[in-house]
Amino acid sequence: MHSPDILIEEDILLEDDVDTGSSEVARLIVFNDDVNTFEWVIESFVDVCKHSSQQSEQLAMIIHFKGKATVKTDAMNVIKPMKDALIDRGLSAHIETVEV
Repeated sequence: MHSPDILIEEDILLEDDVDTGSSEVARLIVFNDDVNTFEWVIESFVDVCKHSSQQSEQLAMIIHFKGKATVKTDAMNVIKPMKDALIDRGLSAHIETVEV
């Protein structure tokens, strides 16, 4: 992501309520790149993951400085379409299953 003039002082991730039923639990991980702007990444998280603007901005900063972040944890059937949508928007996203 292109660097803004903002510094991060600590990592803040808000936990999502996970309603998995009998589905497999998965994490949606997004990786840093040098192509997408902060504005585009934030807008994508708001639109696709239904995060608030503030949470989306925090996640974008973590991804920028740490190289990656888990942006959503939920049932696999919820995470997979989100991953596909983020990839369609040009973001680098990956799914990891969670052992429960």
